[in-house]
Amino acid sequence: MYVGRLEKLLALYTPMAMCTVNMQGKVTRASEKISDVFKYTGIEGADIFALTRLRLCDIIEAAREEKSLYYNNGEQYFRVRCYTLGNGSLEAENTSLLLYFINITQYEQLKELYNDSIVCVGFVNIDNYDELTKSAGEDDELNVSAEIDRIVRQWAASIEAALARYRDHRYEIVFSYKHLEKLRANKFEILDKVKEIETSADFPVTLSIGIGVYGKTIAECEDYAEAAIDMALGRGGDQAVIKNINQFEYFGGKSQSVEKGNKGKSRVIAHALKALINQSNRVFIMGHKNPDMDSFGASMGINCIARSLNKETYIILGEYNDALAAMAEDAKECAEFNIISPERAFNLMEETSLLVIVDTHRPMLIESMELVTKAPRKVLIDHHRMAEDIISNLELSYMESYASSASELVTEMVQYACGRKALTTMEANGLMAGIMVDTNRFAVKAGVRTFEAASWLKRCGANLDNVRKYFQGDSEAMRVKAMCVANAKFYDDGVVMSVLPGSNMNVQVLNSQVADELLTVKGVKASFIAGSDEDGRTSVSARSLGEVNVQVVMEKFGGGGHLSVAGTQVNEEPERILADIREYLDTLNS
Repeated sequence: MYVGRLEKLLALYTPMAMCTVNMQGKVTRASEKISDVFKYTGIEGADIFALTRLRLCDIIEAAREEKSLYYNNGEQYFRVRCYTLGNGSLEAENTSLLLYFINITQYEQLKELYNDSIVCVGFVNIDNYDELTKSAGEDDELNVSAEIDRIVRQWAASIEAALARYRDHRYEIVFSYKHLEKLRANKFEILDKVKEIETSADFPVTLSIGIGVYGKTIAECEDYAEAAIDMALGRGGDQAVIKNINQFEYFGGKSQSVEKGNKGKSRVIAHALKALINQSNRVFIMGHKNPDMDSFGASMGINCIARSLNKETYIILGEYNDALAAMAEDAKECAEFNIISPERAFNLMEETSLLVIVDTHRPMLIESMELVTKAPRKVLIDHHRMAEDIISNLELSYMESYASSASELVTEMVQYACGRKALTTMEANGLMAGIMVDTNRFAVKAGVRTFEAASWLKRCGANLDNVRKYFQGDSEAMRVKAMCVANAKFYDDGVVMSVLPGSNMNVQVLNSQVADELLTVKGVKASFIAGSDEDGRTSVSARSLGEVNVQVVMEKFGGGGHLSVAGTQVNEEPERILADIREYLDTLNS
């Protein structure tokens, strides 16, 4: 009775748009001002959800938490304040809900106007510009450059941007935030448009775009844009990256990284590394957790450079699986290598020491983050596409996503840093094994420079018979792989998935071998293999022939890699993670 009288008084005398709702979601009373919200006043008895699309449970929660809800009638915006009438208990049948509609249209319009006028700063980079122009004749070079310029300027005009070309391959662009949503919606269609340009090169024209937004100043937006373009290039190019203070957004990334013909950067990095080593009393070399032959082979190559400079050098090696056992045991028997544990390295490291990190750039994958934190100077050499959580405070960084392996990059550096005479047969074998494992024996991601590096290692004494022994597995592993292949599930879109049976210490190696094997089946475009290790952690290996960007898929689940070779580690069951991957692939295809 009391609640009913209170509702009536509020409806009669409240000078605001207001209504009351019972616990069944029906409007019981409304003030005259409610006509400012709805086009009619006779709303008593109507369902509040039908009127506003606000759910009763959300209204009750807002009343309990004293929070606001928001309603848009198509022309105006309202903040909806929710209260209870009655004894205060939301469970009582005689309790009513009181809703005040506060017009915030002008505020929302002002906010929208402000957001639309926010400045975005960006950089547009023509990927592999030197290789593109070198492969063209003199006339074609001018035509290709002019066509790229025309498309970029046309695109800039469509978003009302100010554009300046300050290098042959680089533009800077400034535009309003209101156009950024348009770019997000069409997923930066310019990335696909430039690929239609006809050239005499054996690879398409691609762009990398980095955009910075929400900086406190234009200079800070430009810093964000620099970080975004570095991320886009570090991930192989052919993509757009948006950076604000908190996160990165990625678009594109459908093309394989194009191999650079010029080895000038390798030479510069090699000499820079030599300078840093000469300034150090001890050199420590470290790869990722559960090291593979690429990580260990690259470590052996860096060991050669440091040893040639007569420096005290240590290779850090923690726990490793059977796949590396033969190679690691051979290295331990060689006098050229000082192989130590992360704990001993931590005690030996001094203020004048140098830490060289190979085959990873992510803190979560590094063998020992305690060593990274303690190291006074750090060098990074990696071939994976750049992730957001890259190790910071580096003296020198060499990341090339076009490279087949870290061992390929290090092999080129060895050529310029110390030459063939310094490289031992064991080191040549290690680098060759590293290249072979990451290219699936030259079948995946092997470019001209990959074969040049392998050829040089062969001249240095690499013995392929000995290297092949490192790839031998036992009969049980062969049986497990055969069962995994037999149980594979093939989908209509060219994807194949399977679970490695049981728990396996070498799960990552076995996963990758099965994933590579399934790619040889006719009609298969991508393979995803999941299996558990002895600790119950699930590893996933993903492979593709280029049509499916498995790196983007694996990043969704906390991993990464390359367009055609990627992986991740999760705590979910193998069957569950494969189901999640299948669901995500369906959303990409829809």
